[in-house]
Amino acid sequence: MVLDNVPAQIPQNSRVQQSGLPPHDISAEEAVIAALLLDNDAYARVAPIIQPNDFFREHNGWIYEVCLQLADRNETITVPTVAHELLRLDRLESVGGEAYLQEIAGKYFTAIGVESHARIIARDALYRRLMQTAGQIAQLANAGGADVSHVIRESESLLLNLRSAEASGDFRRLRELLDDFLEIPSEEEVDTVVRSGFMDMDELLGGFKRGDLLVLAARTGVGKTSLMLNFARNAAVGSQGTVAIFSLEMNGEQLAMRMLSAESGVKMSRLRLGRHGEEEESRVMNAHGQLSSAPIFIDDSAMLSVSEIRAKCRRLQAEFGLDLVIVDYLQLLQSSGRADTRANEISHISRSLKELARELNVPVIAAAQLSRAVESRQPHIPMLSDLRESGAIEQDADIVMFIYREDVYLQAEQWQDKNPTSPGSQHPTGLAQVIIAKHRNGPTGTVTIRFVPETASFQDLLLRSDTSHLEADSLGPTN
Repeated sequence: MVLDNVPAQIPQNSRVQQSGLPPHDISAEEAVIAALLLDNDAYARVAPIIQPNDFFREHNGWIYEVCLQLADRNETITVPTVAHELLRLDRLESVGGEAYLQEIAGKYFTAIGVESHARIIARDALYRRLMQTAGQIAQLANAGGADVSHVIRESESLLLNLRSAEASGDFRRLRELLDDFLEIPSEEEVDTVVRSGFMDMDELLGGFKRGDLLVLAARTGVGKTSLMLNFARNAAVGSQGTVAIFSLEMNGEQLAMRMLSAESGVKMSRLRLGRHGEEEESRVMNAHGQLSSAPIFIDDSAMLSVSEIRAKCRRLQAEFGLDLVIVDYLQLLQSSGRADTRANEISHISRSLKELARELNVPVIAAAQLSRAVESRQPHIPMLSDLRESGAIEQDADIVMFIYREDVYLQAEQWQDKNPTSPGSQHPTGLAQVIIAKHRNGPTGTVTIRFVPETASFQDLLLRSDTSHLEADSLGPTN
């Protein structure tokens, strides 16, 4: 029974300050155990906050662990039941016998403030882990080696793992969530989504929402990389967002050339060989200035794991902010753990990418390859079952998008043969369908956009003339 009017018997400055010992508070540990022995409701209040290994004094951790075991079995936590369980585990004498349990139950005779005492234990445990992590980082630095970046990545990973372990959620009343939703946002909070830059797509999806994992899948050569570069350009140039691109297949110079070609409207072949005239040169220079000021950061490391991406994104977020992460492509990522099958490895990667999106509070767009099954049926329209190597990709993703271009599969003559009864209809040259096959929080559907093969870029259908890059400078050719 909680005694509402009895003050907690914990000295305000109860932390034990002894030279050479890490942060801890024995009084808080004993007070939590006493609360568990005195009040059956205390278990539910402290269990979400602390674990047995959070206790500094080992035998206090043993007692707490026994209390949790008894509660899990729906048995009452009392001095005799805890003593019996400790005796069964051959630990009763080590903790000081039943007399020790009686002593702390009498010393702290109330459960008031048990959550505060538990948080003291959790906080000190975090400080001790931080000190341990600092020691590990010091060992990494002391070992040195030629690869400084590896040491930095490992150090960042240790700190991020510590941060992830420290962060924990708890119940929130529905009323609070509804109040947050109805509250008028400040100017800084208005833009909570990242726009794709394609009008119909943004209308269907409502933009790319922070914390979402989006998968963009297609067969090779259909335009996954090109469309994701459009997303990056539109987020950075159109919305002044910071974008991180991880390209495991294509080097940074190739990506930069593609983006410059798309922005200027100059064919990549002419751009690469320097065979462009004065008017094109002017467009290239304007595009160069536009893209150079855009906060787009490209990492073209050929081998990356999600933990390395997390560490790099954390550093970028701290220095410049972060609004969008693009990974090209998912199946090339390395798994940080060992998996018995390739499907399980991909499952771990897709789940880790979803965790990354939520942890960084940014949309993460990952390209994915489709299986060859799409090639063997008519028409060649992708479906969710075509996602290669793992159904977990579909489960973890908030949005799954496919790119389908009929002109990739059918030449004009073949298309006409298949559509002899459609007078006046034309071969769908340069038309691409983005199929929203899964949308966890909204409708699915299909958006038609235009593909420009000369610059390997996509455009809204409204920008259809050859001079659209001149007529819509404020949007650019990739809008």
